[in-house]
Amino acid sequence: MSEPLLRVSNLVKNFPARGGVLAGAREQVHAVDDVSFEIVAGETLGLVGESGCGKSTTGRCILRLIEPSAGEVWLEGRSVTGLEGNALGALRRDMQIIFQDPFASLNPRMTVGAIIGEALIIHKLAKTRAAFEHRIVELLQLVGLNADHMRRYPHEFSGGQRQRIGIARALAVSPKLIVCDEPVSALDVSIQAQVINLLADLQDEFRLAYLFIAHDLAVVQHISTRVAVMYLGRIVELAPAQELYKNPRHPYTEALLSAVPTPDPAARRRRIRLEGEIPNPIRPPPGCHFHTRCPIRQLPLCSTEKPPLKQTADGHWVACHLRS
Repeated sequence: MSEPLLRVSNLVKNFPARGGVLAGAREQVHAVDDVSFEIVAGETLGLVGESGCGKSTTGRCILRLIEPSAGEVWLEGRSVTGLEGNALGALRRDMQIIFQDPFASLNPRMTVGAIIGEALIIHKLAKTRAAFEHRIVELLQLVGLNADHMRRYPHEFSGGQRQRIGIARALAVSPKLIVCDEPVSALDVSIQAQVINLLADLQDEFRLAYLFIAHDLAVVQHISTRVAVMYLGRIVELAPAQELYKNPRHPYTEALLSAVPTPDPAARRRRIRLEGEIPNPIRPPPGCHFHTRCPIRQLPLCSTEKPPLKQTADGHWVACHLRS
């Protein structure tokens, strides 16, 4: 692989647990537990897993929208976790985010032009009013909207159009990395395809790197170069997208893929039904977090020793004692 644009090393995020009879014990929710990966320029890393597994928290910790509890993040060799103040603000030009909910992520009191142009003002990227408006029109047209939309307000647009506005806002400062936090999950299926194709076209044109967070495995397969699978705060498998879908190694990945609908009856996998519920992230199981639901677990090995993320083939990494 090329030199990584983004490098995440041993990222950890814990939140204090509030409420209940044990509130005084200062327990913590282990949202992200020792996560490491890399992304090169022009690549999309899909990050998938069940709701609550730590995907969005990982993305926001990378951008420092949430402060990580431990670990390090580098962007082009610059320490994101080590910067503060103006230095961090300057680095934010290279890192942007597209939020999940296009209805909640746009300020209803601001026009579309003001929303997209806010970052241009903060980073002093437009020297004149004419240059400011020209850049906004350019961005609107880039995402498939019209120039006259800049005078309108978010409530005048559909969900798909609002998400295009969010994409234009992220592109305003010409970033190198965009965290896509479930950007199509709130949209209709027909609109999802349009937004995914737009993101792919923009990536080709500007050589953007994406961290694409989603729970829809079909969407992730379409856009991702590689896919990382998370379970209860940990990455359990990481592989090139087509390799992961054809040859999943971790039992959790196998279970996720077995539930993906396919139009070809001959290509259907045997459905794997996991037992029980996702464990409490305040008190995750010892050893392998997945052992309480795993159909191939071996005790006491799986319940006492944490499996390291090991490379089993070229670019294919698995955290499983029995599949190394």
